[in-house]
Amino acid sequence: MTEHPTSHEGRQPLAARPQERTRPRQQDAASAASPAAASIPGPAPAPGPGAAPAAPAGLDPQAAVRREGDRLRFVGAATRRIARGIDLDEIVLGLCRASVPTFSDAILVYLRDPLPVGDERPVAPFVLRLRRSDRLRLSEEETEGPPETERLRLPVIDPHGDLTPAAELCEVRSGGALAEVLRGVRPVFGDSAAARAALPELLGAGRTVPTGHRAILAPLRGRRRVIGAAVFLRGTERPSFEANDLLVAAQLATHTALGIDKAVLYGREAYIADELQRTMLPDSLPQPTGVRLASRYLPAAETARVGGDWYDAIPLPGSRVALVVGDVMGHSMTSAAIMGQLRTTAQTLAGLDLPPQEVLHHLDEQAQRLGSDRMATCLYAVYDPVTHRITVANAGHPPPVLLHLGGRAEVLRVPAGAPIGVGGVDFEAVELDAPAGATLLLYTDGLVESRLRDVWTGIELLRERLAATARLTGPDHSPPLEALCDDVLDMLGPGDRDDDIALLAARFDGIAPSDVAYWHLEPEETAPGKARRLARRALSRWGLDDMSDAVELLVSEVVTNAVRYAERPVTLRLLRTDILRCEVGDDSPQLPRQRRARDMDEGGRGLFLVNRLARRWGATRLSTGKVVWFEMPPRGQ
Repeated sequence: MTEHPTSHEGRQPLAARPQERTRPRQQDAASAASPAAASIPGPAPAPGPGAAPAAPAGLDPQAAVRREGDRLRFVGAATRRIARGIDLDEIVLGLCRASVPTFSDAILVYLRDPLPVGDERPVAPFVLRLRRSDRLRLSEEETEGPPETERLRLPVIDPHGDLTPAAELCEVRSGGALAEVLRGVRPVFGDSAAARAALPELLGAGRTVPTGHRAILAPLRGRRRVIGAAVFLRGTERPSFEANDLLVAAQLATHTALGIDKAVLYGREAYIADELQRTMLPDSLPQPTGVRLASRYLPAAETARVGGDWYDAIPLPGSRVALVVGDVMGHSMTSAAIMGQLRTTAQTLAGLDLPPQEVLHHLDEQAQRLGSDRMATCLYAVYDPVTHRITVANAGHPPPVLLHLGGRAEVLRVPAGAPIGVGGVDFEAVELDAPAGATLLLYTDGLVESRLRDVWTGIELLRERLAATARLTGPDHSPPLEALCDDVLDMLGPGDRDDDIALLAARFDGIAPSDVAYWHLEPEETAPGKARRLARRALSRWGLDDMSDAVELLVSEVVTNAVRYAERPVTLRLLRTDILRCEVGDDSPQLPRQRRARDMDEGGRGLFLVNRLARRWGATRLSTGKVVWFEMPPRGQ
């Protein structure tokens, strides 16, 4: 609940006119009202359909016509001001600022708590909460004091009288006087029989309003139900409301209620879309062997927080990692939903260890199944830390930038390809060097393209920015990955945020050849014993003799299981990094399954041992078979 002092619109604030401080309050109040609200005391009968407005006593017909014209112009300006609001607070503030002081000296706006959204059934009981209040300040003395005190001052019932606070919460009783007025929808004067019973229920016991036609209670009805109420108040120094002012209050209430309905629906949709997108983006990136990762995601604006940009990093067999970045066209809940489906499809295809061009081909087919107008760009890359190579396939996405250790930034030459969803297009993949210490930057077009520059100009600026950042750390050190991402985003100017931005940075550490041991084993009975001897020699060469017993046991169990079903040579690979990783591959697509062996069974305990002794283990199906792997931490960890 907030209260906002309002000065006369279009005039110099009272604080800037010290020579007028001693002006009588009556004269100041009269000058505060616009011609639209400067009516004489006493109500005027409402004109019938098609009839000219009746002139109040003592006012010639031409003056009455001018006043009605002023009233209509005020309604038009006020409704436009209310309609400019996008969110709930802006719409309610627009009503307050449009009403005070032009139409009333004070206003109280009550809204349902909580506000119902769309067709959902409102919760019981029916509670109104004072959402905002505003009142006219008539003298310099009233505005003295610190701003903090002014903002905390409670709303008043009599805008020129005592500072009597209104109730902040009101429970609308079924069948009560307030419920009847709200059900009637039409505004009523405060001294009417219905309002005299309803206002104490709304404002709280013991609160009174100005007598006569100086208060209007206007229900706020949205598209389906009443969502609140507004109370317009005038002081005694100002002419009271007329019958035609009820029509003005009805217009203000209707436009406000419809705007609130729109804002609530938009807010719910934006919230759902935002949550939908953020839950589909990875909460955290994996930590695969031989590569370090960092990412950023920035929405286009607070008013359009949702879009179709995404990024992902997917561990693959053989210590490889798939790096993905994509952009679905549009900024809506539909774009976020399509993004989620494409990201899930990409993860599933990556788990099958398909080549990058095949992954894009299947994504293209999936986009066509989702609809004829489902378009997206995507870049899919696979990094192998053992061979220090990267394979890249592109579907209409901006090319990645590779920052070398010496500070040279290179825009990789990859086939442009057609966007996903076009259909009937072959995708190509290229294999490039990925030297240790280099950094690969994958991004969406929001980073490099805007109203102020085209995409290739932006890519060149990005390349120059990366090179300049690398020069600060010297030729022998790569810039810190997180700081590099922040520095890249700093290149964005005020007019560069036209689209969402997804950014994925990968620092290639690689695995040295001396830390890799690789063998082929024939699928025969002697293979497990040979695997144990080879593993023992490799561990001894690496100074890991204390791990030999456990590693030999697990290698023997996994190789034994592979030889049982394999028809072609079995592969055995050991990788030494901060952990020891063992990978056994064969040509059988059937994945091993852990089961509980019975007391008399001679086998079935291999995976049980792997599960108990290894820190992690898993099995991944490949296009040529499968790989079973496990990881062992060095002794002491």
